[in-house]
Amino acid sequence: MTILVEVGYLVATVSFLGGLKFMSSPKRAKLGNAIAASGMILAVICTFLMVLSGTVPTPNLIVLLVAIFGGTLLGQRMAAKVEMTAMPQLVSLFNATGGGCAMLLGVIEASQLATDTSLSGTKILLLLGLITGAIAATGSVVAYRKLAGKTNDNRKAIVVVGARILLSLTVLLPTAYFVGIIPVPFAVFAYAMAVLSLGYGILFVLPIGGADMPVVISLLNSITGIATAFAGFVYGNKAMIAGGIFVGAAGILLTLLMCKAMNRSLVKVLAGKFKKSSGTEVEEEQHIKSISLSEIAMQLSFAHKIAIVPGYGLAVAQAQHLCGQLLQLLEAKGVAIDFIIHPVAGRMPGHMNVLLAEANIDYGHLKEMNEVNEQMSHYDMILIIGANDVVNPAAETKPESPVYGMPIIKAHESKQVVVMKRSMSPGYAGVSNDLFGMDNCSLLFGDAKDSLQEIINQLKLI
Repeated sequence: MTILVEVGYLVATVSFLGGLKFMSSPKRAKLGNAIAASGMILAVICTFLMVLSGTVPTPNLIVLLVAIFGGTLLGQRMAAKVEMTAMPQLVSLFNATGGGCAMLLGVIEASQLATDTSLSGTKILLLLGLITGAIAATGSVVAYRKLAGKTNDNRKAIVVVGARILLSLTVLLPTAYFVGIIPVPFAVFAYAMAVLSLGYGILFVLPIGGADMPVVISLLNSITGIATAFAGFVYGNKAMIAGGIFVGAAGILLTLLMCKAMNRSLVKVLAGKFKKSSGTEVEEEQHIKSISLSEIAMQLSFAHKIAIVPGYGLAVAQAQHLCGQLLQLLEAKGVAIDFIIHPVAGRMPGHMNVLLAEANIDYGHLKEMNEVNEQMSHYDMILIIGANDVVNPAAETKPESPVYGMPIIKAHESKQVVVMKRSMSPGYAGVSNDLFGMDNCSLLFGDAKDSLQEIINQLKLI
């Protein structure tokens, strides 16, 4: 039985690697997800077989079965009912459960350790898994509430100072315990560290702005992976160790890549710092040209090649299906159409890709920013829906701007730009968008969903 379980864990580990490899490509992401999920199912089965091979009390076995089937049914139901616009919230919620699980494992194992005989290495691993799991759990819950609009950013001094104090305690207290300064039972100390870490997780995420949630979600996922790896070392479970390391490493790499895409350091993101502009109102600085729905429809019908740049506003308006209809309509008229995705568009990594996939838009139409930035002049029109800072030319021309140096989609280099906005409010950076005042740019005010529907209706008549 032991050999069978070990082979199963090896196959599961290879499945995780294969799944990650396939998920690096949008076209094969679905297959990669299926491969990784199959590996996880195999790992759970192997763990269950290993448990059965030992002496397991009947009540424990019942609890294990209920947890497996209950979690499976609940997860399937939640995943089936969630709207794609709410996918970031669901990811945060699932990540919270993973972190909470790692924390509970640490607490339970700590309470069962023989204080006098247990090795310090085991205790250290337990504490590390417990601390990182607790931070990921409450941090993910706060991220979920922010994404759902239930919690606002809080950069008050008491929050920032409180987070620093709890972080210091979380680092210093374990050191003091292992050198003998804190003479309490290990279980009691573990409970205290769990409480401190849960509190730090809350204060850690509270000051971070909503626009930085993609980075935060990726980082919290990484922390959960690290917590899982620590738990795997405690149990000697190779699948937990491998899976945790893969998730942790991938999360860290993705976090750093997104910070690079915003031209901001991870430290500034986590500190919730983003220098605001002190410029005057946009209307006083720029000559804004508006455009009518009929004009847009007419220009689209005569275009040869256009692109759509989606942003979080597209998700808020829930207009992704209309983008799919617009794509079909324009293709029938012989118009080539691309969707250009900025790395940090939306509220989680790949948010825009997921939204467009829900609308059955083929991945062949999705273009990364770097693929097309040098070919912008070939587009007859760029239609920007709900994006702001990621298309701001000030990132290239104004060193004093908060967004300067941030890689952008160079929409301003196309022949014509149309921006769909509800109002003239600035983006997260709080600066005016120089694109709006350019000669080749026009603005269409209103709800993106309503506007797209009317454009589609008029295109059908042309």
